[in-house]
Amino acid sequence: LAVVYRHISVILCSYAASSKIEPFYKGGKVQVDEKYIFCTCGSRVNVLEISTGKIIHSVEHDDQEDITSFALSCDDELLVTASRALLLKQWDWRQAQCTRSWKAIHTVPVASMTFDCTSTLLATGGCDGTIKLWDVVKQYCTHNLKGSSGVVHLVQFHPDINRLQLFSSSLDCGIRLWDLRSSQCVCVLQSHYSAVTSLSFSSDGDTMISSGRDKICTVWDLKNRKAKRTVPVYEAVEGVVLLPEKKDFSQIGVTSKDLHFITAGSKGVLRVWEASTARCVYTQNHNSAVTPASEGEEEKDDDPHGITYLLHLPTASRLATVTAEHNILLYQLPGLTTQQQFVGYNDEVLDVKFLGKADSHIVVATNSCQLKVFELLTNSCQILYGHTDTVLSLDVFKKGAVFASCAKDKSVRVWHMDSDSGQVRCVAQGSSHTNAVGSITCSRIKASFIVSGSQDCTVKVWDLPADLSPTGTDIHQLTARTTEKAHDKDVNSVAVSPNDKLLASGSQDRTAKLWSLAGEGNLGLLGVFRGHRRGIWAVCFSPVDQVLATSSADGTTKLWSLQDFSCLKTFEGHDASVLKVIFVSRGTQLLTSGSDGLVKLWTIKTNECVKTLDAHQDKVWGLHASRKDDKMVTGSADSNITVWADVTEVELAEEQAKQEDQILKQQELSNLLHEKKYLKALGLAISLDQPHTVLTVIKAIRQGEDSHELLEKTILKLRLDQKESLLRYCVVWNTNARNCLDAQAVLQVLLTHLPPEELLQYQGARTHLEGLIPYTGEIHLTLPLPCFFFPLSNKVDFAICQTCHNQSW
Repeated sequence: LAVVYRHISVILCSYAASSKIEPFYKGGKVQVDEKYIFCTCGSRVNVLEISTGKIIHSVEHDDQEDITSFALSCDDELLVTASRALLLKQWDWRQAQCTRSWKAIHTVPVASMTFDCTSTLLATGGCDGTIKLWDVVKQYCTHNLKGSSGVVHLVQFHPDINRLQLFSSSLDCGIRLWDLRSSQCVCVLQSHYSAVTSLSFSSDGDTMISSGRDKICTVWDLKNRKAKRTVPVYEAVEGVVLLPEKKDFSQIGVTSKDLHFITAGSKGVLRVWEASTARCVYTQNHNSAVTPASEGEEEKDDDPHGITYLLHLPTASRLATVTAEHNILLYQLPGLTTQQQFVGYNDEVLDVKFLGKADSHIVVATNSCQLKVFELLTNSCQILYGHTDTVLSLDVFKKGAVFASCAKDKSVRVWHMDSDSGQVRCVAQGSSHTNAVGSITCSRIKASFIVSGSQDCTVKVWDLPADLSPTGTDIHQLTARTTEKAHDKDVNSVAVSPNDKLLASGSQDRTAKLWSLAGEGNLGLLGVFRGHRRGIWAVCFSPVDQVLATSSADGTTKLWSLQDFSCLKTFEGHDASVLKVIFVSRGTQLLTSGSDGLVKLWTIKTNECVKTLDAHQDKVWGLHASRKDDKMVTGSADSNITVWADVTEVELAEEQAKQEDQILKQQELSNLLHEKKYLKALGLAISLDQPHTVLTVIKAIRQGEDSHELLEKTILKLRLDQKESLLRYCVVWNTNARNCLDAQAVLQVLLTHLPPEELLQYQGARTHLEGLIPYTGEIHLTLPLPCFFFPLSNKVDFAICQTCHNQSW
């Protein structure tokens, strides 16, 4: 080989999954209490602990039917779910146990559910236009309310239980008020001409605010049952919350004692309104991390900025919002400051990188224009806005506080993480590509430049300003130092060498190229790597040798010499495209990820795949190792992100302990044989699962006086599982002329003294016994009458009973 690997005393890495970021919410209802978030995910309701960001409980219907709605009681004790199979189930959600199930009586699925404040009454609104009330303590249906037109998508009890009132809304956009004493609809509050989305009540219970997708909120006087004021809010409103009275909310524009409420909807921002004047007194001020839809933009039904739920947590004085992209955000009142963000569904993960001083965070590019920065300890997430189309690739500078991104919007951006607060801001951007930018790489020595590769077949080098610290709201505008037409097809990957002097590019045209970065002018082409049969997905420089690794859609990974551009090694093992390749273990091993969902660990010296990591069900686009080489992270199109820990030392310690234990047992076995304690010796040898050692004990027994009786006595005292193992070993010994007599001696004991019923209970007994026939011929046994035999197969090899000459086994 042209490359000489350094003799470094290195322990080759081995990895095991240490944590995962998985989808836990894909749309549907969400409920939040002080400690937990409850949300639907297909046929499950997941319970997420807010403090840790982990799914601690999950309840699922046995029939695997999707859950259409659920409700958590006000005392947090009861969880009731409804499925498409028209079953209601009551859960002890902390134990994930169903305590009761009953038929919903509705003729079609349940669309909405809610508990009253005493946690004893449950209301279910069906797609059949009826509402049922259930006493969950006495377990019977108390009311059947008819009269709604179409799907009942909203049911809510009046907070004052003494009034015994229920509010509902359906397709006719009216709000029905039901008197539960008479089971009658006492009035229909008409104001909205589109779906009513939420209701909120004042502390005295005399005022109610309703919100709708018709871009208005209505203030209702419940004493007179009339609308007091209609407030135009200029967005489709999904949630409204009345602010508590007699509290200081001056931070969010509340200066009078009048009633104020907060709205959330299609524009993705929280706004505070004064009910008496219909005036907006506060609009949430987002920093650069969040860019809401501007006033002039046309609203879309699937706007990722839109908010689908607004929930009030009065005890903790917090608000929770759920966005159209399945993100859950918690805000602290009275300042509406962001406390925590959780991502319910990442969609397709396209790239992932470690971030922060101690690799405490990961930054993730998904099938979205947003970037997500997760804190690994709590799974809390920052959502970064800036790109206007799908982000395709990421790279991080050496110190871990600055990273770069590129996207389909033809732009590149540089981001900075504050070391104290952990907040991330965009500090620089550039856009001069004419097509999607599919790959980006950062300088290795210091944060001086970035290189981008695009579908316009060009490679651009961008110089960065000396100071990348965020100052004010200004964003540096980057200009490309040089542009080079690098390939004939899309540039899929670019990489900078550890000394910042070389650049490698890989393309869909099946070639990789090596460029010089030393000059101030254009890139200088040094050579071309040819040999892959399909497009190249990734290129990576070795950290210690003058070697380049490439991975390709042809299913192979290759190592190339930077001296003469020859192929040094080829690694084959993936059944599909190899999407990423990186060096680990100080350059002595490779990690590759493929379209087959597998991650493979290769030892370069031996060309061996030493481990295959199977944790994903789809293409693994993201693969990155930490700076200390002690962990790595993978991101897949199955929406899962897995963090892998280096378990080399743990595995070595376990192996060493195992070897020490084996040595001790071998010594103990030797002592037992010396002391002629054959039963214990045989049992110990079988427990070690070493057939050769067991054979040694059998031979030792047969060498003594009265060997047949001693062997018989020893074997018959073994446990059932030990006899089973002994029979399995005999099948192997019997195939060898040197050991067949020992095998026959053991078989004679087993077949003479054990009834057929017991033998046939052994796992694989028929297979083992059939395996003995071809190597056994005739076995002459002295059997008591009546003879027994085993109907094993149609083979002609049988044992002959010496007593009655019957054919038997």
